[in-house]
Amino acid sequence: MKNKNSVFYMFALAAYGKGVSGGDRIFIEFARRWSKEYPVTIYIWEEGHQMCRRQHLESSNIKYQISKLERWCKPGFLICYIARIIEGIRLGLTLNLSTNYYLPSTIIYSSSEFWMDSLPAFILKLRNPNVKWVATWFQTAPNPLRGYTEQSGKNIEHRENKYKFSAFLYWLAQLPIKPLIKKYADYVLVNNEDEKKQFPDLNKKGKVIVVLGAVPLESINKYLTTNYQLLSTKKYDAVFQGRFHPQKGVVELIDIWKKVVEKLPDAKLAMIGDGPLMGNVKAQISKLKLEKNIKLFGYVFDGHKKYSIFAKSKIVVHPAFYDSGGMASAEAMAFGLPVIGFDLKSYESYYPKGMEKVEIGNLDKFAKKIIYLIKIQLKRKKLGREARELVQGQLSWEKRASEVLSAIM
Repeated sequence: MKNKNSVFYMFALAAYGKGVSGGDRIFIEFARRWSKEYPVTIYIWEEGHQMCRRQHLESSNIKYQISKLERWCKPGFLICYIARIIEGIRLGLTLNLSTNYYLPSTIIYSSSEFWMDSLPAFILKLRNPNVKWVATWFQTAPNPLRGYTEQSGKNIEHRENKYKFSAFLYWLAQLPIKPLIKKYADYVLVNNEDEKKQFPDLNKKGKVIVVLGAVPLESINKYLTTNYQLLSTKKYDAVFQGRFHPQKGVVELIDIWKKVVEKLPDAKLAMIGDGPLMGNVKAQISKLKLEKNIKLFGYVFDGHKKYSIFAKSKIVVHPAFYDSGGMASAEAMAFGLPVIGFDLKSYESYYPKGMEKVEIGNLDKFAKKIIYLIKIQLKRKKLGREARELVQGQLSWEKRASEVLSAIM
């Protein structure tokens, strides 16, 4: 039952960079909608606040508490990371919730499993046992011995660089947080059905909530209503959107596109995004002489520019080797674009249709599938209709936010 006196405290100190991660997107869209009924206070630092402003997260019912950390972030990422953890701990130790709100109706939301978001929520839960802690765990770190790649009985992966050190750091960061969530969180939000296994006791109690991705259907449909003619003007044979991160297969995508160009010399790929592997991507494009075939857009904010790229593309490519959902592809699917991706476990629940799945790590088959869909328009359009129907029917932020709110209240 909903409590009209409920109030939300959201911790989002992990927000970093110009882009918007999946966890960032989820807390932003939840705050946007939950604030229509309840007051929401967001604890964030300057860069995260700028991100929220770019996403137009503004409401009379949303209050920002902005930590001044920019000076600590000038020396580089590591110092910035540590400074945000310390600030999160400080907030957990000093915030006095009981002076303003009736505790049982107070909900603490940690927007990521990273220390700067989870530790303040955990500390506040220790200090005020009656509050509800809604933790988030949107992706389990990969096995550091395997690195950023997924392997199952039916899929034998082939990935030369598995980024094992990066995977180890991610695994290490999550290691102390999971037992805290297991013991103290009232609810935990995960990204797919398989992730429920990480919290068996909470799952038995019905306290693990699957948050499938969603897209801003309102703004997309508004765009399509006035720009529908662009869908018949195809400038790019394929589009990729996502972080340039080891798990997303962005460097391998350049190798895949080389194979496509060998068969279709004029094939054009649009890549939207940025991240730590941008330099590697540029170097591989130069090495394979694909400057005329691949256009890098960098990070593109939601709106006309991004939507016009989707509208002018034929298919979406999402060659992630390790992923918990892949909301970036779903946004393009709303434009009627079919997706090609590797056959990851999480895609069973995310993309039962609208996606052509390829054996993990098989770049040759991935390239052949791209060429096939570029050439065979009837098949491409059929898959595209399925993709659009899937997104329009199930992946609305309004629906997702309402489902989660009902579950945790």
